[in-house]
Amino acid sequence: MTFQSIKQESALVLHSGGQDSTTCLFWALKHFKEVRTLCIIYGQRHSLEVEMAQTIASEAGVPFQVLDAGVISGLTDNSLTNANIIIDEEKPADSYPNTFVPGRNLFFLTFAAVIARTHGIRNIVTGVSQADYSGYPDCRDTFIRSANVTLNLAMDEQFIIHTPLMWLSKAETWALADKLGVFELVRNKTMTCYNGVIADGCGHCPACKLRKAGLDEYLKSITINNE
Repeated sequence: MTFQSIKQESALVLHSGGQDSTTCLFWALKHFKEVRTLCIIYGQRHSLEVEMAQTIASEAGVPFQVLDAGVISGLTDNSLTNANIIIDEEKPADSYPNTFVPGRNLFFLTFAAVIARTHGIRNIVTGVSQADYSGYPDCRDTFIRSANVTLNLAMDEQFIIHTPLMWLSKAETWALADKLGVFELVRNKTMTCYNGVIADGCGHCPACKLRKAGLDEYLKSITINNE
């Protein structure tokens, strides 16, 4: 399917209010005729990210829907849903980071597919990336492809899961936001931080470190190119 053909279709974007999903939202706005967003509450530490997602969706002029899937937080114990667990600042060498929420993206994509089907939408957009995936197995391309087939079989539909950031580094994700004309919005109005700090974040959680390293690399590349 070419971008020329999907331009006449609609898309549902999984939108958390963070850097990656916000970049994907504006990518979708460029490539699809109509776009709506879905923000999922799953018992995460900070409700502020939902507020940010709603604000950004309003600014983008797209429908915004919140789904309460708080049951997810009761199925596992991790630092994103349990405030009593200190967030890992570095990924353990022999296991997943304690920010890993088992099954999260599988739940999200399933919920998104059901809602997309209700609205007659077959394109689902998510901001997962294998290049900068923090060790989460459900951000890998193999998982997305498998989930896509499973959802199609489960609902007898032809969903297409789009992952614009799958093979992009964080620096390349910043470059994409800039190309889409939303660099400042993504930099100043999104919340990637695991500790619930908007924009540049707390500076020491894994999400903030990854975001800053990518930003620094992108800004450096701009400086070099302009010299």
